[in-house]
Order: sequence, then C-alpha cells, then structure tokens
Amino acid sequence: MPGIKTSGGNAAFHNFVNDFAHIADPNERRRLALAKIDNAPFGWYHVRAIAVAGIGFFTDAYDIFSINIVVTMLGYVYFHDSGSKLPTNSDTTIKVATSGGTVVGQLFFGWLADVVGRKRIYGIELIIIIVGTLGQALSGPSQAIDIIGVLTFWRVIMGIGIGGDYPLSSIITSEFATTKWRGAIMGAVFANQGWGQLAAAIVALCATAGFKNTLKAANTAAMCANNCQTAIDQMWRITIGFGAVPACIALYYRLTIPETPRYTFDVARELEKGAADIQTYISGAYGNATREEIKTLREAEAEVHPAELDVPKASWKDFWRHFLRWKYGSILLGTAGSWFSVDIAFYGLGLNNSTILAAIGYAGQPNVYTDIYNVCVGNLILICAGGIPGYWFAVATLDVVGRRTLQIAGFFILTILFCIIGFAYHKISGHGLLALYVLSQLFLNWGPNTTTFIIPGECFPTRYRSTAHGISAASGKIGAIIAQTAIAPLRTRGCPGGTCWLNHVMEIFALFMLLGFFLSFLVPETKRETLEHICERLHDEINVPRPSTESSEERNSEGEKTVPKV
Repeated sequence: MPGIKTSGGNAAFHNFVNDFAHIADPNERRRLALAKIDNAPFGWYHVRAIAVAGIGFFTDAYDIFSINIVVTMLGYVYFHDSGSKLPTNSDTTIKVATSGGTVVGQLFFGWLADVVGRKRIYGIELIIIIVGTLGQALSGPSQAIDIIGVLTFWRVIMGIGIGGDYPLSSIITSEFATTKWRGAIMGAVFANQGWGQLAAAIVALCATAGFKNTLKAANTAAMCANNCQTAIDQMWRITIGFGAVPACIALYYRLTIPETPRYTFDVARELEKGAADIQTYISGAYGNATREEIKTLREAEAEVHPAELDVPKASWKDFWRHFLRWKYGSILLGTAGSWFSVDIAFYGLGLNNSTILAAIGYAGQPNVYTDIYNVCVGNLILICAGGIPGYWFAVATLDVVGRRTLQIAGFFILTILFCIIGFAYHKISGHGLLALYVLSQLFLNWGPNTTTFIIPGECFPTRYRSTAHGISAASGKIGAIIAQTAIAPLRTRGCPGGTCWLNHVMEIFALFMLLGFFLSFLVPETKRETLEHICERLHDEINVPRPSTESSEERNSEGEKTVPKV
C-alpha cells in the first residue's frame, strides 16, 4: 500500500515524506535512501559537514599544541627563581594530562555513541572542551595548589572532550559522506588539525608582538619581573583562551544535526525516521524529522508487515563474540596497533617542537622577546613546511591511491627518516636536521597520522563503528602518553636541560614506525566501497538490505521504474 503524500516543501526545506511515501517495503526504502547518500555528488551539504566536524579538530589541535608555546611563557611567570624554565616533570605533566583525559573520552564517548546514538551526544564533547579551555585561561596558583596542578586538572577535563570528538566526528562524517569521495571528506575534517596548530602559533605570535616593548626591555630571563611577568601572564591566557572561540561557533550546528541514517536504520531500527532524516540532511536543513512527519510514514505502513533487516543486535556479548574471532579481531588489532605506533612519534615530535628548535639553535635566546618570538615563529614554520601540506596531500590522494597503501608507504618512509636522524644525528648540520624534521612531519600527515583516523571510521559494522574507533583512537593516545612520560624525557639523559639523548629517542621512534609498518598489513583497504559492502566483505554480515521483488529497480518521484544505481 503506498503511503499518503503530504503538501508543502520548498527549495530550502525539501518534502522528504513524499520522496519515500510511495514505497511500501521499508527494506527497499532503506536501500534507496542510503543509495541517495552514497551516490550524491559532492555538494554544499558535504562542505557543511566538513566545516561542522572539522572545527572540532581545529579546536582540538589548537588546544593540544598551543601548550608548546605556553610552557615557555609559564616558565617566565611562575619559575622565575628556577631559571625561568619549567622543570622537566612539570613540563611532562602538563603535556600528558590532555592525552590522559583523551583516552577516557575516546573510550566512553565511542561506546556511548553506539548505545544512545550519534546525535544525542554530538556537541556535549564540545561543551566539555569549552569549559576546560576557559578553566585553564582563568587558572591561578594558591596556597593549597600550584599552577601546574590547576592546569593539569583542567587539561584532563579538556582532554575528555577532545577524546569524544575523535570517534564522533569520524563516524558521523563517514556515515554521511558520498562513497566516491568519502576518504577526501574525512581527510578534510581531520586536516583541520593543521589549521588549528597554525592558529595557535599565530595567536601566540600576535600576543607576543602586542607586548613587544615590555618584553624587549628584559635582555635576560632574570630581568623579566613585574611588568614583564604581567605581560607574559596575560599572553599565555590569551593564547589558551582563544581556543574556545571556534568551539562556541560550531556548538549550535553540532547540537542540531540529524541522527545519522545508518544508525537509525541498522541500530535504532527506526526505518521511517531514517528515511526522513536523510532528506533533512540532503535538503540542507538541520535537526531530525518532526514527529508528525514520521507519523505520516508510519500510518502509511500500518497494513504492511515487512521482514526485519538481517542486522544483528548490538550487545556486549555480541561484541566480544565478534571481535574475539581472529578474522575480525585482527582488523581491530591493526587499526589500534598502527594508531598506537604513529602517535608515539607524532606526539613525541609535535609536543616538543621547542626542543627541536633549541637543538638547531633557533630557540633559547637570552632576550625574553626574542626567545618567545622565535618559539612562535619556529612553530609556525614547522607546521607550514611539513604539517599542513601533509594533511592536504593526504586529502588529494586518499581516494586515488588508497588508505592502506598510504599508511604502509608512510610508515616505511618514516622508518628510514628516523633512522637517518637518529644514527647520523651528530653528523647532520642544523639545516639538515630541520629538513629531515620537516620531512618527518610531512610523511606523518601524508600517511599514517591521517589514515589511522579514517580507516576505523569505515571498516567496522555500524553497531560497533564508534566503539571500535574509540578503542583504536585510545590506543593512539596511550602511545602519546608513553612518548611523553617514558621516551621524550630520555632526551635530557646525562645532560639536564640539554638534548644529549635526542638521537636515541629518534632511533626509538624508528623502531615504532617499523612496528606500525607490519601492523598496517592487518588493516583493510576501504576506498570507494559503500560502508555496507565493506561490512559485508570484512565481517560476513549482510548489512545490505534484502531486496523486495522489485528492489533491483529504482523509482522516480512518480513511482515509475528507472535504471538501477549500483
């Protein structure tokens, strides 16, 4: 029995009820609806999705990597009597706090998105980031606790929000993306990390320039007192606090997105609602379909008794049954293990840019203004030279070369680069070291740092896609914690305040790149396949709907048969 058509609809708000009301079988309606997303040409709604999801990664990267510059400022303000430099333990604690919170956020929000849906919690993680960011900017020491303790607390809170952004933004983007350019769309979302790092350096540089006259008068760290310290105290708070601005802009759009149709169909099993939500998304409107519109479709189906979709119901028992089988568990091991490996090097390098700059003689200047200015400009140069190009090279090649190929090639090249830096460290000039460091940043982003984010968002069943992505991402942040707490401090071994062991740290990074190279052979290639076909191929589950007698033929809005789309 065909459904009842409703009146209304315009160019801005499409009448999604009428598009599917004439199709009686909900399985067929699901197939046609998902095909509309998978085969949609790249359009403004994809740009909108990139912007809304990407601004979260912009904020994440800004908040994580701005600490590179802020720790230099904190040294002048709060450790004036200790050489105006943060103790190694304090430096490590502040940097690793975010990664610790991120692990919690990735696991918790990843699981929660599969339990209650993507829409219900998308935006909550951004609120947590805003609160944590503002909490840092307003922090101060007291008689009971010092500034390091307060900042550590707020960075853990902020990290929880950042952690939630990883699985949510990845799977929401993948489930709304067109099949042909899904890799590029997800890569463009992730590439906002580069812009976030760039913005952090620019904001810090502007703050430094604004207090130039005050800072320039202090020719040594010992001379930075009173007005100088007040100026730097304001500078680091401005740098940190600005990270909340883009998050506030994106908050409304995240809170009003519709539920992803795949979750609605395959997990929540609300077939009529999923069809309507797709049209809401495609039309450019925000939010879910209204109850009245969904009710109209349900009334039309009252006399129809369709067969259920052949999709297993999510549960912890089913989760462990599924992933304890090597055929499926090996995929999770590959995504989690390769992310663990790459983040050891990515965060080991990225959170210690100042150390690299000092090693090549660019940072560590006696004049306070020159020192902070050089740290800001140095970070700016490093991200522009290697980081940002790497992200966008990945966007351009993900759907052509393939995710798995880029990841394997990236790990192989990085192994060679870190071996050269490590074993030939004392024979390479400062300019040569800088060039190798930039190449390392380039191939980290044009390779495993991007692909380890994308592949877990595509290669798992819908009912566990967010949980598995959260586990993979959390493995990466555990690698970041190890890089900060166990590996990075080795750089000062035998020469406190120096970088005597930096060459051996690079050798350790090379070892983990080699491990990532071998683990990458466990991950599948997912380019230009629908998520349902990937799930069917990798997990032996028929998430592609069982067709009705006429399911091989699509119909237009008048109910006439047309050439089927594959």
